[in-house]
Amino acid sequence: MAAPDCVLLRTLTRSRPGTGTNQASPSSPAVCRESLYVVDLQRYSRDQGSSVYFPQAVLNGEDLYDITLADGVCRLRVTLDPGLNRLVERNVLRPGSVLRNAAFVPAMSAQLPECPGASGDRDSYRLVRAEVTEDEDPDRRVQVDRDSLPWFGPAEPAGPLVPLRANRSVFLPLWNNVDYSGTAWTEAPPPEEEEEEEEEEEARRPAVTVSELRDSFLIGRRGAVKHQLIIRIINKSKLMYYGRRDRNCECPYKAVLEVCDRTGSVCVVLWNSVCVSWYRRLKPGDIISLRRYRVKQHYQAELDDIEISVNSRNPAARLAVLPESSVSPEYLPPAPSYSFYNSKELLDRPHGVVCDVIGLLTFSGRPERVRSDARGTELLEYRWLRLEDGTSDRPIMVKLFSTSQPESHRELHPLSVVVCSRLKLIRAADRTDGGFYLTTTTYTQVYCTGQGHHSEMSYRKLRPVRRFLRWLRSQDDGQVLSRALIGGFFMYPPPPVSLETYMKDRRGAPGFLRGAELQREVERLCYRERRTFCIQAAVTMVTYSRRGEEDRCLFWTDRSSSSSSSSPPSLPSTPRSFRPPLSSSSSFSPTSPSSAVSQLTPRPLDHRSGKSWRKRKQLLQVDTPKKRHPRVTLQPEQNNKTVILFEASMEFLENTNADQDDGDDDDDDEDDDEDTSSFVTAPLLPAVPPVAAETLPMRYDHSHREEQALAVAMGRGASGAGRFDAAVEDYYTLRLRALSDGVLVDAVFLPHSSSSSLSPPLLPHSNTWTSILSHGAFSSHTPVPAPADLIGMAAQLANQRLVCVLEACHLGGATTEVVLSRAFHLTT
Repeated sequence: MAAPDCVLLRTLTRSRPGTGTNQASPSSPAVCRESLYVVDLQRYSRDQGSSVYFPQAVLNGEDLYDITLADGVCRLRVTLDPGLNRLVERNVLRPGSVLRNAAFVPAMSAQLPECPGASGDRDSYRLVRAEVTEDEDPDRRVQVDRDSLPWFGPAEPAGPLVPLRANRSVFLPLWNNVDYSGTAWTEAPPPEEEEEEEEEEEARRPAVTVSELRDSFLIGRRGAVKHQLIIRIINKSKLMYYGRRDRNCECPYKAVLEVCDRTGSVCVVLWNSVCVSWYRRLKPGDIISLRRYRVKQHYQAELDDIEISVNSRNPAARLAVLPESSVSPEYLPPAPSYSFYNSKELLDRPHGVVCDVIGLLTFSGRPERVRSDARGTELLEYRWLRLEDGTSDRPIMVKLFSTSQPESHRELHPLSVVVCSRLKLIRAADRTDGGFYLTTTTYTQVYCTGQGHHSEMSYRKLRPVRRFLRWLRSQDDGQVLSRALIGGFFMYPPPPVSLETYMKDRRGAPGFLRGAELQREVERLCYRERRTFCIQAAVTMVTYSRRGEEDRCLFWTDRSSSSSSSSPPSLPSTPRSFRPPLSSSSSFSPTSPSSAVSQLTPRPLDHRSGKSWRKRKQLLQVDTPKKRHPRVTLQPEQNNKTVILFEASMEFLENTNADQDDGDDDDDDEDDDEDTSSFVTAPLLPAVPPVAAETLPMRYDHSHREEQALAVAMGRGASGAGRFDAAVEDYYTLRLRALSDGVLVDAVFLPHSSSSSLSPPLLPHSNTWTSILSHGAFSSHTPVPAPADLIGMAAQLANQRLVCVLEACHLGGATTEVVLSRAFHLTT
């Protein structure tokens, strides 16, 4: 029972629903005027009965959210009104947020009495309105462990927490449907299975083989099978979630295991709650004993093939993991096989080949999401990895989607040794640059330093792996650290450098957008959702800035464009600029969605011709700016220059727990001793939004690897990326005016990062604005122009019609990243 001084108790006492009532009137909700803290957010999919609990809400999406709130004295779980889902989808409302003027209405509980964690006599509420902010004083935030706070209501929940508004037994992760979420997914087998595992100590022999099961099924013997089957897991699929709004299933999961014994191979399908109990426990290479299962015709396969269905009922399957020593040698299943290709061998492998790779991770990209091609509504989470193995100058680029291994993905720090199995080679048939990358399949698994995987897996004894380890031990920590990066904007493979090739690659993709259409599409982006857009535009302004010093910049503006864009707002041709608001506070209700569109009144800017800039550049000295002092410095390793890589290679011999050095941050508050003449302080600076900290890749800092990983992780609030050294400090911003309707778009342009070691070699070009924009980068074959020279040459862009390729990614809250990756000159 909550204490009398509980803010939630005082707020909600007068609005408790009576016995048997459905819902109080939404027109008079109970409003909490004091601050409430968001402790947790839990997502789940709707079922057939979910709409009953939201009679006045429009259920547009598949998801519902339960939110745990605390006031420092007690805590309460409520359901988010579906009209507020956008707050979560844009990462405005997240754990750590503060709610003010939160409005609640009572609602009946959805859970059936037999569902664990449900309680029919508990109060149930729905959050219908709130002001969402970040706490300005973190010291005031709830300091008590959230699990020790009493729950609001007459009694504690019985059993694990379950969704409030759908009969589901588990929650989904916030950002994808592939990973597992919650304490119910355990690596420990159920107690009854452990007892069965200890039943027999003598050498085990199977009662039936895979071949016998197949023959029996084909001659018509169907039904449940009780005979023991002893098999080895060869491949393990990711989790597949099939929950839908028109289906009632408490645990709609399945996973597929490719298994074998000495007589053949077969697929074993784990269904529903069996996935929760066993998915994390089972891994490729394990030998399992299986009893009480059904043999069925293989789904979407040949008529003479079978699959084994494993469920929690009809019949209740019995599984156990067996040590190899307990199986009679003549019945021991064969070990998994691997097809390791190194970077040199991949250069001439055909498109679509499936392979395994091992490499030293030198770049770990930030997690992003893309729309599923199949359904269009599901967002698939992925990140880019760059692996080196010393066999060629071309690294192995991996587009790694979620593989139902969230713990392994969190450990993907640079300087880790990474093994990825069952990857598919992607090679564009009509590209001449030889670019390729690898991406995940249904059965991809990831093994990395820090998880103890390498010492357990049979691949550690293979010749390609031993050859890689010899190369790894020859590497120097310092040299690898100098090129190791984490996070930031990244795209691969880079777009073509000609408009004709680019348009050919885009066949079947949507065409050019009008400026207003681009606005709407950008506003629809969910958190970390990435999309590519094309518009026809002209450049009206170019600025050069350094991170954190945007108040001092170099810029050029098209005077004729500026004067024409100052027409009265009533004219339909008035240019508009979409730009996120600067406020970190947002107020939302189901009927008042947020908007990132604001009107821009153009301000007069100093126009300098190319001639005057060439005269001034001698005073600017921007070609040799002094480097900023790092805020976080790398702590040098003692005594051994290759400590990190040596420890990584030792994991292939035995399990090790790598020490994590939580070094103190080197926060230097003194003014940087910089050449202030590198920038012009204009009397009236252009109103250009600064680059987001998440846009610039960070130099990897091994002593602060956990902090850097958190800075780029999904769901983080105010990013900590700005605390670390960026690999690129300077950037350009181009203001584009859509030729269709005059809408203005500010796009970041990063010619330095495109020419970094992360990208394949570039073709030589002349480093004019036209060639730089079409290649997306400076040419290393000719001298790179100084910023002042490039700004001075920006007048070349006046009145040019360009096809602009924009990469948009919503970074959370009010921040949307728009990066110009290519701009092609239209000659006609």
